[in-house]
Amino acid sequence: MRAMTLRRSVLLLAAFAFVASACCRDGPAAEKGGSLLPSDPAALPAFDLASYRSLLEELQGRPVLVNFWASWCGPCRQEAPHLAAAHAEYGERVQFIGVDILDSRGSARAFMREAAWTYPSVFDQNGSIRDGLGLIGQPVTLFYDAGGELVETWVGPIGEADLVDRLHRILAA
Repeated sequence: MRAMTLRRSVLLLAAFAFVASACCRDGPAAEKGGSLLPSDPAALPAFDLASYRSLLEELQGRPVLVNFWASWCGPCRQEAPHLAAAHAEYGERVQFIGVDILDSRGSARAFMREAAWTYPSVFDQNGSIRDGLGLIGQPVTLFYDAGGELVETWVGPIGEADLVDRLHRILAA
């Protein structure tokens, strides 16, 4: 009887350790004392709405562009070259962040390579960030000024001229 109780205790402890480690895997780096912003564009750490909001707070002091996308989204593919070109030109002054939604990491990473994106994205597997912000569909691009205020929400694929115009707006704000 005592051996059975000890065995159950060991199994419960092992199960708890497994669940605890799984919950933390691929999570935001700030939990470990670092920045929430991924240093590797292809890292695609799992984020939820609270992590997203914490990241925006961390980035205050710099304008931010956030683009919600998915590898399977045709309009996202349409705007991808414009985002890559804009990041190449404005990436030193504006922080670009992607939010990959309702996707798989493998497909997302392949799309990022194909699109030549060199800025980080986070992984929102079930769309909770988008939904929590009250957004519908994708792509959606959010423009925040350096104070962290949302300046504009662009729904649908954004063209090059409109993208550059909005980047100038958040840089001037």
